Amino acid sequence: MESGLDFHTAKALLDWQVELGATEAIMDAPINRYEVPEKKAKPAAQSEPPAPVKRVEVDPADVATQMAKQANDLDQLKAAIAQFEHCTLKQGARSLVFSDGNPKARIMIIGEAPGRDEDREGRPFVGRAGQLLDKMLAAINLDRKAEAPEGAVYITNVLPWRPPQNRDPQTEEIFMMMPFVRRHVELVDPDILVVMGNIACHGVFGKRGITRLRGDWVEAMDRPVLPMFHPTFLLRSPHMKRETWADLLDLKAKLLSLG
Repeated sequence: MESGLDFHTAKALLDWQVELGATEAIMDAPINRYEVPEKKAKPAAQSEPPAPVKRVEVDPADVATQMAKQANDLDQLKAAIAQFEHCTLKQGARSLVFSDGNPKARIMIIGEAPGRDEDREGRPFVGRAGQLLDKMLAAINLDRKAEAPEGAVYITNVLPWRPPQNRDPQTEEIFMMMPFVRRHVELVDPDILVVMGNIACHGVFGKRGITRLRGDWVEAMDRPVLPMFHPTFLLRSPHMKRETWADLLDLKAKLLSLG
């Protein structure tokens, strides 16, 4: 609504009101200064991001232990090893190398890990090392092909898959597979174990140093165990065959003493 006052008159009236002490303009409608102002609604709180999902760490050795326990015979044990997915050696290997020989044999040999020849054929101790092992066994009238338990041997390895470029197996690879090895021994139930090489001793005894360990009988897996040089080592160090011959004679004597 227009007041009809010109600019100069309106300004003069405003100046006069300021001189009287007016500090603010008067509105058309009165304002209740005691009224509580309405609170503004707070913006809706943003939902918190979901808590990260905790990843459960799996111990491969525990998995292997459970799988091995469920195997009631050698076929089931081999199938369990084939289904085990926690050892990366499986990814680069051609074959699962499980065993060879007579499972009723009184002597069970545990070697280290498959090499190129073993990976190709799917059997432990073939190629030059296998040929030397057969000659060593024949010297004390043992044969992996023998049908009679007293003249037979049964052979396996600590690891069923070949490491890349035949490298030494890592400690975690050895120990994650040991539950299968222990179950293997339980199912075969030999009178004597022969452990060949540092890798096998590391798995069975938790020790290395085959030069120091060889030739001394120990107890492991509830039976007598004889550490011996691996045939591959003997191919590189033929001068150590004399010690191996002494170990073979000791093995034969032990077998006879057990009846």
